[in-house]
Amino acid sequence: MENFRNYYDILGVSREATFSDIKQAYRKLARQYHPDLNPGDQVAEEQFKLLSEAYTVLSDDEKRAQYEKFSEYWQQEGFKKGQGKSVVGDIFGGRISLEDFGFGEFPDFNVFVDQLLNRRSNARRSPEQADYDNGYATADNTSFQQTAPGRRDAEADLTIPLEKAFRGGRERIRLEDGRSLEVNMPAGMVTGQRIRLRGQGIGGGNLYLRIQVDPHPFYTLRGNDIYCRVPITPSEAALGSTIDIPTLDGPVRTTLPQGAQTGQIIQLPGRGYLAGQERRGDQIVELEVVVPTGLSDREKALYEELRQTERFRPRADLF
Repeated sequence: MENFRNYYDILGVSREATFSDIKQAYRKLARQYHPDLNPGDQVAEEQFKLLSEAYTVLSDDEKRAQYEKFSEYWQQEGFKKGQGKSVVGDIFGGRISLEDFGFGEFPDFNVFVDQLLNRRSNARRSPEQADYDNGYATADNTSFQQTAPGRRDAEADLTIPLEKAFRGGRERIRLEDGRSLEVNMPAGMVTGQRIRLRGQGIGGGNLYLRIQVDPHPFYTLRGNDIYCRVPITPSEAALGSTIDIPTLDGPVRTTLPQGAQTGQIIQLPGRGYLAGQERRGDQIVELEVVVPTGLSDREKALYEELRQTERFRPRADLF
């Protein structure tokens, strides 16, 4: 099949790999090819995208099952029927045949994976153009696709904050034709995802919502991990402390070690973004020691006393 991608080979794991194996392999390779560590390297950037795509599919039991069934149906190398241990057997008990999935409808692999990940490969409108009107998502670029006489599918852009994308829940949207709908959004939405609302298009067709998640001022989403930078005071860094770190679940109390440095990483397991129905990534916290600029007389006196008594000489090795 044209443009088929073997996600197991991309991550360097076997078909029997556990979620832990897949996550470990992804993290190792993602660090190696991350665009921030390879500025201007187009090859590394494309490889990073492939790694993220592979991890998104294989870390989710349902997506992994459909991917394996698709691969078996089209008899891709390494996926011949009966080879390896199929995830599908674990989930469905072998009760669903290949034909039940309708994989013959997909002309190539890209079409299949776009639908599997609820994304569009050629969005007709940039995400920035979706806007809000009095708290309602205004789909002023609703487009339509003919499906049957008198019945059309509709597509609409929906921009949502990261917190809303993470939690999901009910959201009211307004369509170009004037209708206002309240829909129950799934948790863990990502930019590029499409959500189908059956029968809510034109004349009984389907409505497809194109999701755009707004950039967040504090959190950065990379795969299923959430990155952030947390400021700490010089005294907290030197002496160690217990601080509250913001997460999407609310504040989490964390202990800082003595001698904490700017750039030091603290990992909060299971506090990242959703990776499947029951698993989550991690929150990666980078510490930043911040020096105060406005000191009281008492603080100045204490810093002066510290300067006179401290033995730490950070520039001793420079001379």
